[in-house]
Amino acid sequence: AGDIGTGAREVGYMFGQYKRIRNEWSGVLTGKGLTFGGSLARTEATGYGLCYFTNEMLKANGKSLKDQTVVISGSGNVAIYATEKATEFGAKVVALSDSSGYIHDPDGIELDLVKQIKEVERGRIKEYAARTSHKNVTYTEGCSGIWTIKCDIALPCATQNELHLEDAKQLVANGCYAVAEGANMPTTLEATEYLQKNGILFAPGKASNAGGVATSALEMSQNSERLSWTFEEVDGKLQNIMVNIFHNLDDAAKRYGMEGNYVAGANIAGFEKVVDAMTAQGIV
Repeated sequence: AGDIGTGAREVGYMFGQYKRIRNEWSGVLTGKGLTFGGSLARTEATGYGLCYFTNEMLKANGKSLKDQTVVISGSGNVAIYATEKATEFGAKVVALSDSSGYIHDPDGIELDLVKQIKEVERGRIKEYAARTSHKNVTYTEGCSGIWTIKCDIALPCATQNELHLEDAKQLVANGCYAVAEGANMPTTLEATEYLQKNGILFAPGKASNAGGVATSALEMSQNSERLSWTFEEVDGKLQNIMVNIFHNLDDAAKRYGMEGNYVAGANIAGFEKVVDAMTAQGIV
């Protein structure tokens, strides 16, 4: 189990080959198709979870996603469903990207069109500019410029090491106050340190993008109990998990005199969990 950006199509193939080779059915792979043990809301889980975490972080700091301008990099599952959930929270998402370039739609991304292009046709994000009904859309070749777009909140959801020090400086200069990682380690160490030094609310991916792996665990729970929860049941459990993750690391940071440092909080909370488990098992 793990969130490596693998789609149900690929997992289906791997699971089929696993059964063929081993001649057994076990819940070894998660992210399976719904017809063979998959969970509803697994596709949406990382993007939704990112927004649940982000909104809870904002609430703890007297803010929320409502009426905020958001830039999201990427246009895969994480980015698409982060856009969907952020919009449900009342935010306006104005940018998405792929490996070729990025779109900027100041009127707010038309998500149904993005889903058609990326999920159905498996096309390129630049097609959005030609097909949207919105008049002020621009498409720019190359990905790094996406962080020059003025926003309140940035959600890097594309790839590792995509947000560099110069990008962080640009975000701060443009008034961005929160960055939450949707991809695995998308922000370089230098950029992370700069954002933190400049008072940006920064959510590390080991916490903020945990929704995918959390829902994989929920998938395994359903498999082991031979249950199939509704979308709403899984989504509700996911939201509770992400809210709890935030408060666990927020509390850990406060206990060690680093209030607001969510990177430290995530590291401390994770370390404490391992130590507690080892202690319980008589290892330390």
